[in-house]
Amino acid sequence: MNHLSLIIKREYLTKVKNKSFIVMTILSPIIMIALISVVAYLSQLNNDKQRIIAILDETGMVKEAFKSEGKITYNIFENMSLEDAKELVKQTESYGLLHVDAISNLDSISNHIKFYSKESPSLTMISDLEFKIEKKIENLKLQEKGVDIAMIQDAKTSINILQESFEGEETSKIDSVIKLFFGGASGYLLFMFIIIYGNMIMRSVIEEKTSRIIEIIISSVKPMQLMLGKIIGTSLAGLTQFIIWLFIGGALLFSVSIIFGVDISQTQTPNQQMMGEAMQNPDLNMQVQDIFNSLDHLPMTNLIIAFILFFIGGYFLYSSLYAAIGAAVDNETDTQQFIMPILMPLILAVYIGFFTVIEDPHGTVSTVFSFIPFTSPVVMLMRIPFGVPLWQQLVSFLLLMATFIFTVWFAAKIYRVGILMYGKKPTYKELLKWIKY
Repeated sequence: MNHLSLIIKREYLTKVKNKSFIVMTILSPIIMIALISVVAYLSQLNNDKQRIIAILDETGMVKEAFKSEGKITYNIFENMSLEDAKELVKQTESYGLLHVDAISNLDSISNHIKFYSKESPSLTMISDLEFKIEKKIENLKLQEKGVDIAMIQDAKTSINILQESFEGEETSKIDSVIKLFFGGASGYLLFMFIIIYGNMIMRSVIEEKTSRIIEIIISSVKPMQLMLGKIIGTSLAGLTQFIIWLFIGGALLFSVSIIFGVDISQTQTPNQQMMGEAMQNPDLNMQVQDIFNSLDHLPMTNLIIAFILFFIGGYFLYSSLYAAIGAAVDNETDTQQFIMPILMPLILAVYIGFFTVIEDPHGTVSTVFSFIPFTSPVVMLMRIPFGVPLWQQLVSFLLLMATFIFTVWFAAKIYRVGILMYGKKPTYKELLKWIKY
């Protein structure tokens, strides 16, 4: 196995010393942080902008619903025609004018409300205005029917069903969200890692094959050792690149926020901003406490160990197939007919994870796909936060490793013949023949 270590070292050094690898390792986080910073800066400018909205309510019924708040100021116009109001809004350069036509019938008032502005208003702004008017008209209709609004407000009740297992472990709805997030992030990271660095392995094999250098290497190294060396060496190069991205990205984020005064948190959406303001509510503060409690309930040791094992097993499984594809063809164009069948189980695993595991993590579909080796790295990682017996995890991992060994043998057969084949795009039938050689 001395040759294997030499191949790993050669493959790793070849990748990390490659000019394109070095350039992308440095430029990728810079470009990403630059984009995030620009979005944050523009969002910051947008959030700091003061907006004045004029209200001309000729009914006199809904104007009370508009109270100035935050960056929005409402100017209530009284005893003024629509044309005069428009002219005044233009002169004061207000954001827009909300006009409610004179009408006494609440049922048809929705057809007599119009917003005038110089430019198209934001969707969030219009939705907020609609919500305020809807709430006010709803209360007016209830009052017409003799309903006491205060009594309705007092009657409103929020129900939060407490959950507890038969063993006495307390859980909540937030637990499920946190568990889905951890499982989904693990599965998605594996999915992206396989696609990015699996393609790198495939391209590496194709490049060496077309340069004919492989004919020299194969004379002193077994095909299986060469393939494993490429997989492990490229994986280590990818891991190195990922770690460098984390350090450069973290340093750039810190530098941008300190030097240029750009608040990265400004990239949050309006809904997130409203949630942030609502956190001052005591009830929501209790939900934050529930989130921290949910994090404490997560089996972190099990998650970390399982993530490492299934991540490595899943990556090696698919990487061996990518290497086999690279050995079977002469250029990247010819790889398309072989890549899709390989990616289909991986894509299916992601869909199963997000649409089945969240609803029924211990159901038949979720359980079965967490044992199938081509889907288990994603599905099992998404199931583990919900509590999977250790024996199921061990069986799933052993099946994954057994399939990996078989796949390496299978891919090595294709690799051994295909690495020296030139000028012809193989068919699936020919690949089966190569296995028999």
